[in-house]
Amino acid sequence: QVHLVESGGGLVQAGGSLRLSCLAFGDAFRIFAMGWHRQAPGKERELVAGISTDGRTNYAGSASGRFTISRDNAKNTVYLQMNSLKPEDTGVYYCRGEKYGVLYWGQGTQVTVSS
Repeated sequence: QVHLVESGGGLVQAGGSLRLSCLAFGDAFRIFAMGWHRQAPGKERELVAGISTDGRTNYAGSASGRFTISRDNAKNTVYLQMNSLKPEDTGVYYCRGEKYGVLYWGQGTQVTVSS
């Protein structure tokens, strides 16, 4: 099992940047595929970016070219660097870990982008 704790959210103006962090407590972090998901008000949770155990990344179209996901296995942490933020990036960002088909979620961190 793993316990995920996100940090780094906040209020930022359009065009600004934020870096989200997700610290994992518990099982060997390196064997978890990790990801960031966003839930905007009134909408379903959606994948923003994912990173595999060997570092391969994938992004939602809206995040590609602006966001970068990375992981530091020595620190049990996954990051989401978000640049050129837009008001439509507003939402609660959740960290997700996956091992052998089992999903684990953090409590979420709020990101608000003002126009």
